[in-house]
Amino acid sequence: MREYSSDIAFTDTVKDIQQEKGSRGVYANMEQRGGWETTVTHRLRDFLAERDSFYMATVNSEGQPYIQHRGGPKGFLKVIDQNTLGFADFRGNRQYISFGNLKDNNKVCLFLMDYPNRKRIKLWGTAEVIEGDEDLNKKLSDPEYKAEVERAFVIHIEAWDSNCPQHILPRYTKQEIGELDLCEGCEPKE
Repeated sequence: MREYSSDIAFTDTVKDIQQEKGSRGVYANMEQRGGWETTVTHRLRDFLAERDSFYMATVNSEGQPYIQHRGGPKGFLKVIDQNTLGFADFRGNRQYISFGNLKDNNKVCLFLMDYPNRKRIKLWGTAEVIEGDEDLNKKLSDPEYKAEVERAFVIHIEAWDSNCPQHILPRYTKQEIGELDLCEGCEPKE
């Protein structure tokens, strides 16, 4: 059992390095104040509602990590309950690497980026792949998104954290660029 939610990432070895490099005190203070979040908050719910992609890390039976990009319409990573997220898995390149990795090791880490606002959330948990549950597939799908749902991925949250925007360079989608007022004070063209 972990003493603090951040222990999912801050192993004894990590804490030793933090101590050696001078940052352990900051993180010990964070732990004493309650540590990282472990359930869905309004802040996380709102953040997820605006995401159209994220990165998901899994590890295979040999300990080899793998990161996969997941994309869909905004909000496709849905809140199932205060401890659980899920998304519909659409037909893709049919390599099934994440699916296979989760059969051997159910640990998962999600990395969610909001590039325009220079924010990120890291989320740790366990995941399961559920096939043949049409009610769950329907709950996680978006009727406007015309991709075929093959199965559901369900993530049980163990901890999540947002951290500083340092080194996040803003990036924008074409839609976001169109929404920007790039010419403040300019006269409209006729």
